[in-house]
Amino acid sequence: PLFSTSPISGIGISPPLNVLGSDLACCCSNVGNSGIGTGFYRDGHCSTGPQDSGRHTVCIIATLDFLAFSKSVGNDLSTPVGEYSFPGVRPGDRWCLCASRWVQAYQENCAPKVCLLATHEKTLNVVTEETRGLLLKALKEHAVDGDEAEEIEKRLDEKRRNLDKLIGEVDVD
Repeated sequence: PLFSTSPISGIGISPPLNVLGSDLACCCSNVGNSGIGTGFYRDGHCSTGPQDSGRHTVCIIATLDFLAFSKSVGNDLSTPVGEYSFPGVRPGDRWCLCASRWVQAYQENCAPKVCLLATHEKTLNVVTEETRGLLLKALKEHAVDGDEAEEIEKRLDEKRRNLDKLIGEVDVD
């Protein structure tokens, strides 16, 4: 691949955390053997920052049905566009999709599967704070890495409980 397997970092770039709160995994650093990574920054990660107004933060596994849906709503992901380092997405490819497009596909019952560990936490910001839990639930229902994600969530919850316990034991006088 032409790009690093580490997520981009820098001023204004959101920390590389996934929707579970752990380190953001690589989505795909070599889309269709093109040598091009996915993501707004083409670093293989669904990283985001101020330049990424579309929030390309959901790591999907493309399906023929989803690609047809996306094309029908004006976002042709199948056709390569060299000037944007876009190799075109084929069924089975992993790709960093705009969070709002995933929500739209979900509402139309054609959302593709997702990789939770490679889906950026900023994905949850495309909905209101009150509905973030519902979006996370929907993402989990479409997860290909659900078992691994569940284990990570359990470990993070245990760490949170331990931290809460420590904070509760601290005398604040």
